[in-house]
Amino acid sequence: MIRALIFDLDDTLFPEHEYVKSGFNAVDKWLQVTRSIQGFQAIATAEFEKGVRGDVFNRALRRLGKSDDSQLVGQMVEVYRDHQPSINLFVDADRALAHFGIARQLGLLTDGYLNVQRRKVAALNISHRFQAIVYSDEFGRDAWKPSAIPYNRIAETLGCRPSECAYIGDNPAKDFVTAKRLGWLAIRVRRPGSEHFAVQLDETREADADIKSLLELELILQKHANGRLNR
Repeated sequence: MIRALIFDLDDTLFPEHEYVKSGFNAVDKWLQVTRSIQGFQAIATAEFEKGVRGDVFNRALRRLGKSDDSQLVGQMVEVYRDHQPSINLFVDADRALAHFGIARQLGLLTDGYLNVQRRKVAALNISHRFQAIVYSDEFGRDAWKPSAIPYNRIAETLGCRPSECAYIGDNPAKDFVTAKRLGWLAIRVRRPGSEHFAVQLDETREADADIKSLLELELILQKHANGRLNR
């Protein structure tokens, strides 16, 4: 029986694009005040929505006719990571945490820079809803998913055997391969339009079950308990 539900954070409990746009807004304000540069947010948002990742700041600066020197970009990245985000839970995530928190243990296991992820959790005001929170970055970059270190730590903290744990995430590139290898149930929330919606990898990296909303999680758990869960 699944006793503990361990959730990923970004694009599982809240829309990551909200954080990105919140960060762009913070950088835009900083550029206006410190460099008198106008228009960054609109251009950065347009680049992001076109699918640009990794060099959005450089591209936006060049489109504004500004030099994308490494010092300036580094300062912008710092502002982006240090800002206080304006983000909200998915409606289904809020309901799922309330529902499952009554009868099961809840955990949060998240990758990313430690201070960034902590600020997200604080902005969402959700720390009190979990019996354990593990930030993989606390153990170093080598402990980011798919490392087994954070999975083992949160299961140990919750006092659950592998067969009693389920991991719910959205990114098959890193979320499920280790959970499955450890004997956890792996569930992928695949919301239309989300960052990894169209990604399909080999069976070892895909979850045991796909759902479109966390409101479907109860049915998956029932099927698993009855031995009727098939991909």
